[in-house]
Amino acid sequence: MAETADTKKAPDATRRSERSRRAIYEAALALVVETGYARTTIEGIAARAGVGKQTIYRWWPSKADVLLDAFLDLGRQANEAAGADAEAYAELPDTGDLEADLKAVLRATVDELNDPAFEAPYRALAAEGVVNPELGLRFVESLLEPSLQLYVRRLEAAREAGQVRADVDPRIALELFTGPLAHRWLLRTLPLTHAYADRLVEYALRGIAPR
Repeated sequence: MAETADTKKAPDATRRSERSRRAIYEAALALVVETGYARTTIEGIAARAGVGKQTIYRWWPSKADVLLDAFLDLGRQANEAAGADAEAYAELPDTGDLEADLKAVLRATVDELNDPAFEAPYRALAAEGVVNPELGLRFVESLLEPSLQLYVRRLEAAREAGQVRADVDPRIALELFTGPLAHRWLLRTLPLTHAYADRLVEYALRGIAPR
């Protein structure tokens, strides 16, 4: 049948834009892993994604902003793959055993931080956030603080169950184990291992447990 004005469909601009956005995300993440953040450029991302660089500049002001959105999207994809809400962070496990739950979470965090696909963009964003306050604020508000609030809620539950002293501030307490983990990873002072994560939890809980 001959194509007519009624049967001919107009191109779906929304779908085309989403394909381009997805290609840009994948290109940015891949290039940071392969060449490092310093050598990653808007031009390189555009070439890898098969789009014009003006397409990227129309949506993002810098490569750091591209990378942050790509990294956030990576988290949403992981949530979807796990059958969870793409925009939500999964709550920390609550088996009634605070030590075991925190060790399980920190071990999973160690595995993520040691995975090049996760480590390279995360390290680049953390470093860029130091010299770029606006990006640093977005990094904290959209990525870091929501994940830290999961620890707050788990420690609040433990406090209500009498496993943590009533006078303990969960937002400070969580830094007893997440802070040293981040310090060792960021500065590469020593290897990041499950055993190290376990010790952090043990040492921290001795300090905040009821006496």
